[in-house]
Amino acid sequence: MRILLVDDEEEFVTTLCERLRIRGFDTEVALNGEEAIALVAQRIPDVIVLDLKMPGIDGLTILGRLQSRHPEVRVIILTGHGSEKDKDCALRQGACGYLQKPVDIDALVDALKDACRVPAWSPDGCEAG
Repeated sequence: MRILLVDDEEEFVTTLCERLRIRGFDTEVALNGEEAIALVAQRIPDVIVLDLKMPGIDGLTILGRLQSRHPEVRVIILTGHGSEKDKDCALRQGACGYLQKPVDIDALVDALKDACRVPAWSPDGCEAG
């Protein structure tokens, strides 16, 4: 399973990347939205773990762009600064999961595995397939 981790907290995301690699995941890191979009254009991941609050392009904007260009990609929001409104908005826009920092690594692994079992999101709000 290819995972792209998108978070502006470099130490956090690097550590998370290493912990997921130990568990057998193929992981890459993007430190901002622009970098994430460029990486997805080069190599489409199975799941993106996306922070909401980042400088530049915020997570909800990235989610919208990704869903319009690559609706087959599953997105899990992982944030330390989200609200119920953010959660509702992210799930309506196609995120298949929403987790709060600090996250238990086993809960994240379970969410990643679950994400790959979820049917792809489509722009009309219905599941594809």
